[in-house]
Amino acid sequence: MITLIFTNKLNIPMYLSNLKLWNFRKFTNTDGTIDLEHPHLEVPFSKGLNVLIGENDSGKTAVIDAIKMVTKTHSFEWIHLLDTDFSKGRDELRIELMFSDLSDEEAYQFPDKIVIDQKTGIISLKLVLNAQRTGERIRPYEVKADRGELVSMNAEEKESLKATYLRALRDADNDLTAKRNSRISQILLGHDLFAEGASGKEEFEAIFSQANETLKEWFNKEDGETNNKSQIKDVIDNFIHAFINDNYNSNITVSGSNIKSILEKINVGIIGLDNLGLGSMNRLFMAAELLHLKKKSSSVKLCLIEELEAHLHPQAQMKVIDSLQDEDSVQFIMTTHSPNLASKIKLDVDTTSVIIFKDNDVFPLTKGRTRLNDKDYKFLDHFLDVTKSNLFFAKGIILVEGWAEELLIPVLANNQGKNLTKMEVSVVNVGSTAYLHYAKILMRNDGKTLNYPVAIVTDTDVRPNEDWSFDNEEEEKKKDEIMVNLDRASNPNVNLFLATHWTLEWCLFNSKALSDFFIESCSIIHSGTNEFKKQANGSWDKDLFRNKLAEKLKNRSLNKVAIAAEMSQMIRESATPIHFEDDDYANYLIKAVNFACR
Repeated sequence: MITLIFTNKLNIPMYLSNLKLWNFRKFTNTDGTIDLEHPHLEVPFSKGLNVLIGENDSGKTAVIDAIKMVTKTHSFEWIHLLDTDFSKGRDELRIELMFSDLSDEEAYQFPDKIVIDQKTGIISLKLVLNAQRTGERIRPYEVKADRGELVSMNAEEKESLKATYLRALRDADNDLTAKRNSRISQILLGHDLFAEGASGKEEFEAIFSQANETLKEWFNKEDGETNNKSQIKDVIDNFIHAFINDNYNSNITVSGSNIKSILEKINVGIIGLDNLGLGSMNRLFMAAELLHLKKKSSSVKLCLIEELEAHLHPQAQMKVIDSLQDEDSVQFIMTTHSPNLASKIKLDVDTTSVIIFKDNDVFPLTKGRTRLNDKDYKFLDHFLDVTKSNLFFAKGIILVEGWAEELLIPVLANNQGKNLTKMEVSVVNVGSTAYLHYAKILMRNDGKTLNYPVAIVTDTDVRPNEDWSFDNEEEEKKKDEIMVNLDRASNPNVNLFLATHWTLEWCLFNSKALSDFFIESCSIIHSGTNEFKKQANGSWDKDLFRNKLAEKLKNRSLNKVAIAAEMSQMIRESATPIHFEDDDYANYLIKAVNFACR
């Protein structure tokens, strides 16, 4: 069963505010029971841009298809339930859509189907699709409105609820080419200008009727010995007379003068450009499809887009998503696998929502549902770039504060038998200690637990005493400050992995497992530093090395990135797995990897 509800204030178009599914494809419960109070999936939508993100087979397309199943689309496609739409072993499904914020004009279209909230005055419309099957045979079903009782929808009501749909792997060139039942002819035919009785329809038919008369005169022109009629029409007529009889003559016209036939002769291109590539054709196709949403009518302004990034290069993707976010009278629900698109989503806008699909559930990132506060949203609006937006797509995340950790951790993980790429774990370099801004994206405030393991790797930044000991109280204080903000009791998927002491480089120097790699790398990168050079006996003076390292860490003259790059290459070339004791200074890195890969 599917139910839709629409609501509208201040003449903003009604929008799809909620979807509920029972036994639809992968979304079911243990026994398939349909309890209206407990849907198998519930998806809240914002009235602007909604971006559905998740790994393959997480249910994004199922949500798009469920909406289409109820609203249908402006495309001339046959949308109907299939046997595979029922969850395995289930013989009944239900889809509910809720449209909210209907204006008075919109509500007038559904006089006996709307519901008015007596306290707020908000008008809503709820649609339900309930279907059953016997064996592989699906019983007849229909979409109905639900206002306490189910009421059938008439054809005009159904038409006003149709969504605009842009499918994945669009064949834009084919769809924009003139031909019988072309997509561009369908789009134009659905426009108000070409409706029955509209001025556009009458003018177009009159133009083509006149064109036909002009063509008929041209083919019948008899001036001169080699006139038009003698060269073409008379030749055809002579054969007709021979094949049939003298009473039959040809009539040469432009085929079809009705509006449908006329519109099927139209191509759409870009002025001054020929042989457009796939990317340009797709943007042109999207522009044409979106014509439906600009009609001056009270029909729903809902656009469903699958994989907007198809055939678009990264900069084109970002231009398109920016444009869609500026549309204030259209609701978009789109799927994507593109970090480029995800990086441009404005998380701080109330009308925008990123919805993560994971473990047969959804996790909207709208305000109030995550641990993000206003300060976090402003920060992310500036700093959530393409690289960092990978956290939306990974199965595990390691947040680090610098390039050195980003370079080393994947290499160490691989040495330990964990290929982060194959395990779909992303190392996200936030470039500072601002990791909490990013971690909070995946920390919930709505009682749900998002099962993304997030490992935060950071330094203590507590400097050593003169005797090279450390203030344990100061280190614990630093750890406690971070842990309070993490609230692991409510967010067990997020964990902190703090450097054993001071910084990554200090831990590498003191690590039994990695010290030799680190010291060798320092001596190569800082070849002019005497304290980092080997002595005559071929070894290093560890005390001199330590003192100089501390000095360089304090005055920030240590080339951390180059050292990490050199060290990473050495570890790659090492054929032997490195053994880490539990108390090894660098073991916190391995623990972070194991947590993110769990």
